[in-house]
Order: sequence, then C-alpha cells, then structure tokens
Amino acid sequence: MHILTKTIAMPLGAVALSLLSSAAWAQHMFDALPPLPRVAPLMPPTELRSETQGEIRFKSSSPYDLDVLLNQPAKAEATMGMGKLFLPKGASEKKQVPAMVVLPGSAGAIPGRENETAQMLADNGIAALLVDNFKPRGISEEMPYALKIMGTSEFDAVADAYAALKALNKHPAIDGWRIGVMGFSKGGIAARMSMDARIRDKLAPFIQPFAMHVDFYGPCYALLQSQKTTGSPLLSFRAGEDASNDLVACAQQEAILRKAGSDVSTVVYAKAGHDWESDKPREMTSRPYLAGCTIEFNDKYFPVLNGQPLIPAGAQPDRQTRYQIRVQSGKALGDCVKVGYIAGRDESARSLGSKQLLQFLKARFEM
Repeated sequence: MHILTKTIAMPLGAVALSLLSSAAWAQHMFDALPPLPRVAPLMPPTELRSETQGEIRFKSSSPYDLDVLLNQPAKAEATMGMGKLFLPKGASEKKQVPAMVVLPGSAGAIPGRENETAQMLADNGIAALLVDNFKPRGISEEMPYALKIMGTSEFDAVADAYAALKALNKHPAIDGWRIGVMGFSKGGIAARMSMDARIRDKLAPFIQPFAMHVDFYGPCYALLQSQKTTGSPLLSFRAGEDASNDLVACAQQEAILRKAGSDVSTVVYAKAGHDWESDKPREMTSRPYLAGCTIEFNDKYFPVLNGQPLIPAGAQPDRQTRYQIRVQSGKALGDCVKVGYIAGRDESARSLGSKQLLQFLKARFEM
C-alpha cells in the first residue's frame, strides 16, 4: 500500500559537486583516517525499573559486516549498548506503553532531528529509546565525519537495534509486543535491514520481533535479497530532490520486501532533500554517497560489486581489519562514489512527516 507517491526521475549524479574525481576525493578523505578507536570498557547493564528513563546501558555487539553477524556472531566484539530513553508521562507497570527504538544517521543525533523526534513520540504516549552508536565504540562528536561513517557500520546499528529491543522487553513500563524500530539515513538502512528473518534469528530469536519498521531516507545501494522477513510492516519516507536516495533502487528493494512477507508503504516528498528535519538550512552538502551501483551479498554474505567481492576471502573478522578494508574500498567502488546532495530543513516535509509517522504508529500500536 502506498500512502503517497510522487517520484521524480533524476540523472545519475545530477547534484554531485563538480570535482575532478568524486571517488578519488572520497578515497583521499578516508585514507587520512586514524586507526579505529577502541571499544569502551564494558559496564553492567542498567537495572530497568518502572520509572527508569534517561541514559541507560545494555549488552550489544559490533559485528561490523554481515558475514560476521550471520556466520561468526561469537566473534563480534562485545559492546556496551547505550541510549537515552524517553518515557511518556504516566507510563507504569500497570499502564504499559508502546516504544520505538530510534537509530541515528551517520553523523549521529543532529539538532532538530533524533532528540526532537524521540521527545515528540513520548509526548504522544510512545516511549523512545534513542540509541548512541558512537560512544560505546570510542567515537566522539568531535571526530571527523569520515571516521563516524566508517567507524560504525550499518550492521553495528542493526546489532544495537536488536540489543535495544531485548533491553526494552525487560522494562516494566513498556509493552514488549508493541516495540518498533525507526532510523534516519544510515539508521534507516539498519531499520530496513533488521526486517530480514536471518538477522532476527541470529540476534534475538527468542523474543517477538519488532512490531514495525520505519525508514527515513535510508540509501538503497546495498541489496540483502531477503527471502523472508519477520512479517512486520515497513513505512519508508523519501525525497525527490535527495540524490543520496536512488528512488528506483529503493522501490525495487521495497518490492523484494513485500514479496518476502511484509506490508510496505512509501511516502515521497517531491521537493524535499535529505535531513529535512534538521535545524541546518537547505544546502548542497560536501558529503560522499553511493549511486549508480548495487552492492549485493554472495552465499557467504560477503558484499559483491559487479561480481567482485569487496571483502577478501579469509579476511579476519575483527573490527580493525574490517574497518581498514572498508576504508580502502573507494578504489573498488570507483565512479559509484559521488559527492554532494541536497540536505537541510524543509518545514513542509517536516510537518507532514511527523503527522504521517504518528498516524502509522498509532494505527499499528492500536492506540
């Protein structure tokens, strides 16, 4: 079912910055990165009581790549999951509320977006756990953007999402049957990937899956080829002037998810760009993104581009090795790497997006 669909076909790289070689520029930025920071020391998980909110800790892991997550989960480094829990007024063990796990974008929680969305949910009777993918993995807000996008992967975010689901199931004031997941940009990729039944079976096989998934403009360059989803629905929000989202590729992925067992609804705001909730003015960014290529996964769950694996056979599963491989991947990705896309505040998309998000959640949560 499509709530609202208006797609604008855009030439490949139409809004990319005029650089001699986007791939070379991006690779130079990544080549200058330092070694991966160390994972923060493990601390005991937060004891969750009926009134617990604010900063909480929970057990998670850092698989970094899909093959580690699915084939070698025991080798994924143990990580202390962290997040900020927003609890609605009046929530208690006798009056349980639904909840959403909120996954930030590649830059982390940005002004106007994640914290504000989490608070909006709490104000409307839905608890929200805003996950911090960075701090537990040794990455601070002051570190370069390139280190943020390479230092934590979409599969780390997926692992955090399911770890958060297990933690919220233990919270006395939250209804474990009504917990969903949503994400922005890179977090949207993770929210969408977490629909795959193989991933759920590895990360949280003994509890009910997410009740729903919401993807805010998560790019669609990585194709999991899901044969079976958890059966939970997906709502996708996209923008017609956001070059980082290939609308054709996203529609193809959503069709695969429908065939694999989930109801998928799509909203496209024709005039909006990326990050339309942020406080930053609308502008052309200088950030890299992928377009014009599809990364698939082979039978060993290694990413493959044009028949060539992006991870060498026999690569060690540790995060430092996988980080270095990904840092050097710009050469293999070549002209698929673009730079610059429209992003920033769009009041119309922000207002409509909030309303349609709440309508979807309240309907699915039966509020």
